[in-house]
Amino acid sequence: MSGGVVVTKSSPVLVVPSDTEPATSPPDGDTVPLSSFDKCVVPFPVTTLLAYDRPINEPAETVKRALARALAHYRPVAGRLVTGADGEVRLSGTGEGVTFVAAAASCALDLDELARSTALLKDLAVWYPGELCRHDEPLVQVQVTAFACGGFVVGVTWNHVVADGAGMGQFLRAVGELARGVSSSAPSVRRWDDSRPGLPASMVAEQKSTMSHAGQELEYLDVTVPGSLVRRVKAESGATAYEAAAAVLWHCRTRAAMSSSPPPPPPSSPAPLSFPCNMRAHVGAADGYYGNCVTVQVVPATKGAVAAGSVADLVRLIRRAKEKAPEILSSTSSSSGVGVDGDGGGGAAEDEQPPQVGWYDALAVVSWRNLGFDAVDLGGGGPARVVWYGERNVVPGCVVHPPCSGDGCDGGVRVSSIFVKPEHVDAFLGELATLAAAST
Repeated sequence: MSGGVVVTKSSPVLVVPSDTEPATSPPDGDTVPLSSFDKCVVPFPVTTLLAYDRPINEPAETVKRALARALAHYRPVAGRLVTGADGEVRLSGTGEGVTFVAAAASCALDLDELARSTALLKDLAVWYPGELCRHDEPLVQVQVTAFACGGFVVGVTWNHVVADGAGMGQFLRAVGELARGVSSSAPSVRRWDDSRPGLPASMVAEQKSTMSHAGQELEYLDVTVPGSLVRRVKAESGATAYEAAAAVLWHCRTRAAMSSSPPPPPPSSPAPLSFPCNMRAHVGAADGYYGNCVTVQVVPATKGAVAAGSVADLVRLIRRAKEKAPEILSSTSSSSGVGVDGDGGGGAAEDEQPPQVGWYDALAVVSWRNLGFDAVDLGGGGPARVVWYGERNVVPGCVVHPPCSGDGCDGGVRVSSIFVKPEHVDAFLGELATLAAAST
């Protein structure tokens, strides 16, 4: 695929819930309240691209029909954000619909080139016009692009307020089941459950405040943490593949920024790592719940410690923060473990102010390895590649992709990232290559 690729798009249409499916709550006209987890999230768009190298019959029409049927069970997904008389934001159940676009690309699908071609990636999804989604805009936008070889890409962009990654993965798997005709009964779906413990209002406000869009221009990179390096880190520390990749990326990015910045930042300046934790098991969320249910954990550290420490030591810091995640649900716990401005641990002393963290100093590493995107089967098997793409991010960050059949990276971990300035790209890639070479 090259810069000469042409993607021809149809005019956008709204897909509304099918009236052939059994009715589900809420009925037309009702609204659904947001949970405290939903309220932690600003309405920013998230995009996943599912690339399929095995053809199915009429992919655009197949997805469109299945999408309409799935929306009958996930009616709030077809609604809008609305503000009630009490000033509270809710999801409407009026079923206005989600955006759908059918498209065709003038080339064959090349999985390796796909993730590297930002010009093509921009053409494979429907984008919201602003940095944040407006209340009157659809909560989900879908584009199906057919390639000349018979492969196709499903680009899904959604307003994060309606669902986290696990929730959207559940919704898209339901679309896949309906596309294959294997769903014999209405799926068990839940949007709101009053029995679930919520987050303190102070924590909601703090976590939401960290999602600033006052960012800088960063370079999009598709990288692979080599399998040999992942295996070495796992052997040294007992890490998961995600933990190994996160520690490697944190280490290499910090070293690159310190070596390439004139003058280099002081080693004592903060370089925190943040990551979302799925809290469904901790709050007892019912099967089928698809709303937001994550909190952000922060691993506090200094630039000097991250740059000079071993990757295995960084893994241990990440694990310690993961183990603390359930504590934030305690009524006695403070909210200092959430957000890039907190210390992420036991909290600073009352007379201490936590160190201020610059926007570029923070790093977020999100895992898509257990969200089910790789299990969205529309009739020809799961996707050969799952790619995240975005031109902006709330903080410098990256998404660790799930392993897929088309990865071909020998146990390596593929990552889409927007977390380095253009002038730091070469230094980052050099640090990654040096670390990988020591593992071969």
